[in-house]
This record gives sequence, C-alpha cells and structure tokens, in this order.
Amino acid sequence: MIIKKFINVFLIIFFVACGTVFSQTTPKAEIFKVGESLSYEGKFSRLLFRGIDVANLNFTVENVPDSKNYLVKSEATSKGTLIKLFRFKFYQTIESTVDGEKFQILKTVKHDEQGDRVRDSQAIFDYKDKKVIYVETDPQDLARPPRTVAMPIEKNTQDLVTGIYMLRSMPLAVGKNFELNITDSGLVYKIPVRVTARERQKSILGKIWCFRVEPEVFGANRLIEKDGSMIIWITDDPRRIPIRSQINSSIGRIDVKLKQIKFIKQNTSAKL
Repeated sequence: MIIKKFINVFLIIFFVACGTVFSQTTPKAEIFKVGESLSYEGKFSRLLFRGIDVANLNFTVENVPDSKNYLVKSEATSKGTLIKLFRFKFYQTIESTVDGEKFQILKTVKHDEQGDRVRDSQAIFDYKDKKVIYVETDPQDLARPPRTVAMPIEKNTQDLVTGIYMLRSMPLAVGKNFELNITDSGLVYKIPVRVTARERQKSILGKIWCFRVEPEVFGANRLIEKDGSMIIWITDDPRRIPIRSQINSSIGRIDVKLKQIKFIKQNTSAKL
C-alpha cells in the first residue's frame, strides 16, 4: 500500500530533518535552550496530490528534574487531510534523555501508532560496554515476546532526534563533508553529510541565508533502503535553525517547513 510506505519513510525523515531544533553552535552549556518550542508542518505531493497537509511536528526541551540532564520531547501527528484522503493516521512520540555535561544520548523512549499497529520501545545507551540495547513491545499483545537488539556504538552515536545537533555544532561551510552515527530501532547507521551550497530561503525568520545540507539517508545500508534524496536548509547564523527540508523519493515528495517558534519563558512567538 503506497500510503503506508510513504508514512514509514515520512516518520523517519521528518524526525531526522528537524531533530534537535534547539541546539546552538555557541558554548555547550547553551546547546539546548530549555523552554524553547519549535513546530513544523509536513506536506506531501505526488501526481494529483499537490502540497496536501499530512502532519505536524513539535519539539520541546526540558530539564530532567534533580539532574543536569535534558529531555527533548518530539511529537508527530497526522492531519485531517491525510486521514480523509487515505483513511490512515499515525501518532509518534520520542523522548530523548541527554547527558547535560557530555551531551551524549542516554535513553530514547518511543511510542509509535500507525493505523492499527502500536509499538512501544526503549533504547538504553551503555557507553561503558559500548553498546545500545533496544527493546520493543506490543502494548496490544502483552503475551508477545519483546524484540530485543544489542548493537555496538561509538561515543558520538545519536538517536533520530539528537542527531542533527551534532551536525549543527560543526563549522558548516560549502564543500564540507561530515559523517553522523545514528541509531534507530536498535540498528546503527553511518550517514555521510555534504554541505553543497549557500542559498536564500523564505521562512518565518524572513528571507535568510542558509546552508544547503544533504544527508545521505537513502540507499543500501542507509536509514531508507530505497532510491531518493534529502535536503535540509539550516540558517547561516549563530542559531543554526533547520527551517526547511525537502525529501524526494519514488513514493512522492515531502516538504517540511518551520511554522512557529515559541519562547515559553518570555511568552513570545514568531508565527506565519
């Protein structure tokens, strides 16, 4: 079913494209802006379907109580157009706990609903033994044995949500090449990243100069083992905010754009 394949690709890329939208390139103490919230909107285009709204994505950053760690909460929700046209809906949350001093991912908790399918999972990062332990359960069938995977990791491994801050903290410049270590569902992927251009993009921040960044998430042994391409536009300023992403694949095109920035403590916002 084409729409189900689309949703599987969409959920993974939507998080990769927008992940850790709160990170900065300034000193590490300011990598996560507690109280800041950013919202994105995803649109899908294919054949007769042109720019239909399919999902919203929200990020918030909190302090973990009684610790120096951070909790990054992400939520992706299908919109009415997707449900009406394809009779399919999804809902996914990811909570990433990050070491506030070493800025390493410690734990990822995910809840994933796709139609009638529901899965809960938890990934624990053990840097002493250099492995991630992933456990997935079916809350609708508690008698079903959990799926457990253990994989070796490097110290700079990130999950889907915390991965982009690694990229954003790097000295972006046209011609630069990087590699991210990203884990999802217990598996670990090496993702080459190229900075290919500097372009102006229209956004809620105005028409602003951005770096055009191209992560290789498609292909053999990648996050998506299909043909396709992905572009992220990240602001060329100290904020390094991902304002837009475009994903092209055989099942269609996904456009993800920043729609709102809230600064909860200051009670201010920027919105289209």
